[in-house]
Amino acid sequence: MTATPFRLLCAAGFLAILSTTMAKNPALPLFAASLGAGPEGVGLVSALSPLAGVLAGIPGGLCADAFGRRRMLLGSSVVFATAPLAYLLVDSVAGLALARFYHGLATGVFMPVAQAAVADACAVTRGERLGAFSSATLAGRFLAPTLGGLALGGGFAAVYGLCALAGIGAMLLTFRLPPLEERSAAACRPRALDGLRELLASPGIRAGCLLEAGILFAYGAFEAFLPLLCLERGLPAWMTGLVFSAQILAVALTKPFFGRLSDRLSRDGAGRPAQMLAGAALTALSCAALPLAPGLWGLSALSVALGLSLSVATSASTAYVADLARREHRGAAMGVLGSVMDVGHSAGPLAAGAAAALAGSAGAFAAGAAVLAAATLAAWRIRRRALPGGSP
Repeated sequence: MTATPFRLLCAAGFLAILSTTMAKNPALPLFAASLGAGPEGVGLVSALSPLAGVLAGIPGGLCADAFGRRRMLLGSSVVFATAPLAYLLVDSVAGLALARFYHGLATGVFMPVAQAAVADACAVTRGERLGAFSSATLAGRFLAPTLGGLALGGGFAAVYGLCALAGIGAMLLTFRLPPLEERSAAACRPRALDGLRELLASPGIRAGCLLEAGILFAYGAFEAFLPLLCLERGLPAWMTGLVFSAQILAVALTKPFFGRLSDRLSRDGAGRPAQMLAGAALTALSCAALPLAPGLWGLSALSVALGLSLSVATSASTAYVADLARREHRGAAMGVLGSVMDVGHSAGPLAAGAAAALAGSAGAFAAGAAVLAAATLAAWRIRRRALPGGSP
C-alpha cells in the first residue's frame, strides 16, 4: 500500500491521539492522586490539556497559514514524542500539571493543521476525507483506555513509556510527509488579524463554529454524567464502558460515510448546512431522552443514536467551515473551530454539574440538550439572515 500524504496523516493522527489519550485515561487521575492531589487537583490537571488546546489552536492555525502546514505538523509531532517523557520526570502535582499542559499543546496544534492539510488537498471529497481522518483519530481514542489499563499493571512508567513509543511513531510518520505546499513569500503571507477578521465576518463560519461548540457542550455533559446514570440504573462499571465503546465505534465507522453524503449534498448550496443542522437537532433529542432509558439496552441504543447524530452533524460542519475559508486562511479557520469546540467541551461538564445539583442526573442531560438546541436555532438564524432575501 502506497504511503500517500493522506494515509501518513491518518496514521500519525491515530498514534498521536492514542498517545495523548492513553496518558489521560485511566492513568492521569490515579497518578495525580498518588502525588497527593485532592479532587480539585485532579480536576485541574485534567482540565489543562483542553485549556492548552484552546490557547494553541488559533495561533497554530495562523502559523500554518503563514509558514506552511508541514512545519507546524513537525513541531507538534516533536511535542507528542517528548511529552510522555516529561511525565516520567515529575514528582509533584504542579509538575504533572505542566506536563499535561505541554502535551495538550501538541493536540491543539496538530489537529486543526492536519484538518486544514486534508481540506486543502481534497476539494471534491473533502467531507469524506475529513471524516476518514477523524475516524483514524477516534480509533486511537477507542484503543487508548484498554492499552493504558493493561500497561498500568506495570506502573505509571510503563504507561508513559508506551505513550512515548506511540508519540515517537507519530513523529516519524510526520517526518515522512512531503512538502504540503510551497512556502509563500513574506509579502504574500496573510496578516494574522486581517485573516481572523475575515473568518469571523463570515456568517457561515460563525454558524459552523457555534454549532460545533453546542454539540461538544452536550457531548461533554453526556461523557461526564453517563457513568452516574448507569450507576443509578444498577449497571456495573464494565457495562458503562461497553456503552461508551459502542458509541465511539459507531461514530468512527460512520464518519466517512456521512462525510461522503455531505459531499454529495454540497452540490446543492444548502446541502452541508441542512445535514449539520439536522444532525445537531437529533443529537439534542438523543441527549434529552437518555434519562428516560430503562436499562442497558435502552442506554446503549440512545448512546449509539447520539453518536450517529453527532457523526451526521460534524461530518458536514467541519467540511462546511473548510469550504467557506480561503486556502490562505484555512489553517486559522480550523484553529478557530478547534478552540471553540474545546471551549464547548470544557464548559459542558461544568454547566451540567450545576444543573445536576439542582435536578439530579436528568438535569445534566437536559442542560446539554437545551444548550445544543439553542445553538442549533442560533446557527440556523445566522445562516438564514446571510442568505439573499433573508430577514435582516
